[in-house]
Amino acid sequence: MDTATTEAADELRRPLPNGLAAALVFLSSGAVLVLETAALRLVGPYVGVTLQVTSSVIGIALAAIAYGTWFGGWLADRRDPRTLLAPALVISAITTAVTLPVVRYAGELLRGGAAPGMLLLVALAVVVPAALLSAVTPLVVKLQLGDLRHTGQVVGKLSSIGTLGAITATLGTGFVLVAVFSSTVIILGLAVVLGVTGLVVGGYLRRQGGVPIPGRTGTKVLVAIVGLGAVTVSTVAPDPCDVETEYHCASVEVDPDNSTGRLLVLNSAHHSYVDLADPTHLEFAYTQWIGAVADVMAPPGQPLDAVHLGGGGFTVPRYLTATRPGTDNIVFEIDGGLVELGERELDVRPGPDLEPVVGDARMLVTERPTDSADLVVGDAFGHLTVPWHLATREMAAEVHRITRPGGIYVMNVIDYPPLRFIRAQLATVAAVFPNIAVVAPPAGLAGEEGANFLIVASDTPLDLDALRHGLDTSIDEPATLLAGAELDRFVDGARVLTDEYAPVDQLLTVG
Repeated sequence: MDTATTEAADELRRPLPNGLAAALVFLSSGAVLVLETAALRLVGPYVGVTLQVTSSVIGIALAAIAYGTWFGGWLADRRDPRTLLAPALVISAITTAVTLPVVRYAGELLRGGAAPGMLLLVALAVVVPAALLSAVTPLVVKLQLGDLRHTGQVVGKLSSIGTLGAITATLGTGFVLVAVFSSTVIILGLAVVLGVTGLVVGGYLRRQGGVPIPGRTGTKVLVAIVGLGAVTVSTVAPDPCDVETEYHCASVEVDPDNSTGRLLVLNSAHHSYVDLADPTHLEFAYTQWIGAVADVMAPPGQPLDAVHLGGGGFTVPRYLTATRPGTDNIVFEIDGGLVELGERELDVRPGPDLEPVVGDARMLVTERPTDSADLVVGDAFGHLTVPWHLATREMAAEVHRITRPGGIYVMNVIDYPPLRFIRAQLATVAAVFPNIAVVAPPAGLAGEEGANFLIVASDTPLDLDALRHGLDTSIDEPATLLAGAELDRFVDGARVLTDEYAPVDQLLTVG
């Protein structure tokens, strides 16, 4: 064998520099977790942000990692890994960029909460780029195994580096990227980083040992064209969000029948309605029910101390301020972006009568003084689900603590047949408040359709006759008020939700 051939063979057996190998494993592993976190935000506007969606993203991403790692190892035993590293990174960059238009066009067709559509949309967002990125680590490991005496050390070291990359990406994306950049910027930025890294690695390996990029010239040109096209299409794909906050894809729509009406849409759900010219206008039935409770709990015009768990469009705080001047509204809203959107587009005006406080309502309620509220309004949702930690007996006990004697707690709940969640939530609130009622459409209570349910609770007897009169005279749609023995029959011994047992998403599953 001549000298040139021997040197070429030695070069092919030579491992990558340790720093380069570590960087590739760190980047590719981290990129999978950036993609996984961003996927939740991409699919949220179409299928919501529920436990099932989160579980789908995690499960499908893990499946992509498993099969991608297996396939990468299989390829590493059959091809020179040096010839595959750059193409794997470049193609993963292209498929990452393609994710945006694919999800946004497919999302319009798969919109809704059906499990098959949800799983398919998540798979479109995650599988291909995550599998390609997961193939990088076994390719690098194969190159670094030049001495079998140190196999465990090499595999263990690179495995730990990959895990550190995943941890760094998870924390960095959750705490920094989603707070600063939109999903489009995150995905396209990731694609650019992967593509540039692939080109740099390809150039480096080519200079070091003449490693060719596999494929014919025409194929390489086609890949380049597809890559450029993917980026171009991604930038013009329909974006369902006016604003991406840390928690929501949010948009504000003008009511075509009312020029001053505004509809707040969060992750595809119609969340709040605000009339900019008339703060006393309550469009949605459940807000009318809350208004009726407020109207009968104290003499007309009397100011209240109100605490709101969830702000959304700030419809009810605006109503209380307009109908009861001097009311002190404290609004706990976890999403600061929604507060800013409300100030910008929904006539939310912080001041002496309205104090938005950004933070988790469960934590903030514990900081409130005992007996400090006349009215507590629970209207916090993650998509269409009450966050589980706001639905437990322990949370209801905190609400009871801050509610003055004679005060009222109202809680908005959405449920669907067979109404397992609302029954459990009623049992939970009744475990803390001795007097309780529920307002809902007749068809909702009959289990014929999904509906909003308003729980009304107090430590003193409720004036049910006055509330029924208020519902009959001020509500656009028929509403039924259940209390006493009728309510007990409806609850039917449902299990109380606690911090140790609160399967809210499962109880809400239709079927």
